[in-house]
Amino acid sequence: MKLEDLKIPQCKNYSGYKPCKPYYNCLENGCADENAKMGTKILIISLDALGNVLDNTPVLHAIKRKFPVCTVYWITLPNAEKILWYNHLIDKVFTWTDENRMILKNIEFDYVMNADKSLYACAFTNEVNAKTKLGFILNKDGKIIPANEGAMYSYILGIDDQKKFRENERSGVDIIHEVFGLEYKYDPYVFNFSEEEKEFIANYKKEISFDNKYIYVGFNTGCSELFPNKKMTIEQHVKIITDLLKNKNLKIVLLGGREDTERNDRILNSFSKEEQKNIINTPSTHGLRRGACFMSIPDIVISGDSFGMHLAIALQKYIIAWFGLSCWSEIELYGKGEKLFQKDLECSPCWKRVCPKNLECITMIDLKKIVELVNNYKK
Repeated sequence: MKLEDLKIPQCKNYSGYKPCKPYYNCLENGCADENAKMGTKILIISLDALGNVLDNTPVLHAIKRKFPVCTVYWITLPNAEKILWYNHLIDKVFTWTDENRMILKNIEFDYVMNADKSLYACAFTNEVNAKTKLGFILNKDGKIIPANEGAMYSYILGIDDQKKFRENERSGVDIIHEVFGLEYKYDPYVFNFSEEEKEFIANYKKEISFDNKYIYVGFNTGCSELFPNKKMTIEQHVKIITDLLKNKNLKIVLLGGREDTERNDRILNSFSKEEQKNIINTPSTHGLRRGACFMSIPDIVISGDSFGMHLAIALQKYIIAWFGLSCWSEIELYGKGEKLFQKDLECSPCWKRVCPKNLECITMIDLKKIVELVNNYKK
């Protein structure tokens, strides 16, 4: 075969360095899988904040509706890669490395969709070879600007506090669909467990003597260290759990990451040995994927605006979410839960890492309302 006769298959499985299946010659025999056509090539750039990466996964449903035959690539930061494992709507996940960016810059895409308003994400979007660029790019002065008309609302929201904090009533999931020129149909987040993880969950339920006659109430007690004021105090958690333990139909599940280990231990040790029999303190040092396995246990999850809240949304739990410094309107609970916030508190939301006042948005959380919502919950 001569070079001019070489016809590279437009197939997702063809790599160019070995057969897609043993002893099958794609070049001579044609594509072995007619359902593996590449179709429209799309690159999604969603790098920053674990919650945002998960919050952006609903667009995958809309992409598949708009482009039934397509190949979807997604690039994200290494700490967020595990969120996208086993995602059946993504063909390949790339982590943010020099090697992967070099590879992606050498692919000709039909669309690049950049969800992030960060300098490095926008600079990379500028460099990607794509026929159509959606989301955000850099201009010649190094300023972040919208790449398309659909990104204008999201762009203005970022630079107008009045609109973002007081006027906007649209969820972030709704807005990112507009940014990417997609139809929003309230599609769910996409987070899938592997078969091994499903087996782990089943075994862990046996270990804790899981009994479906009880309602399991999960407390996602912490949050990212970047915004420490997205969590309630230990005393507030103890107060809520104390009141809930009066309900003999409930079991309490403490959830969190590595940074919440000491915090959860302190909460647990605030109760007597007898009370602790109804409190499950899940391991907090086994990583993101195992944390998701533990999050799958409860029926209800109580959380501040954090990655844990987004994970609970992805797992379709009933969620009681409280908000202080962040924007409650931007979160979509899909009709499964309640959002608690101080509507008349002048300084909330603010998105400040350090509170210049007295943390009223935390101290004013309606603990009785949380207890009431849990006690009124029906499976």
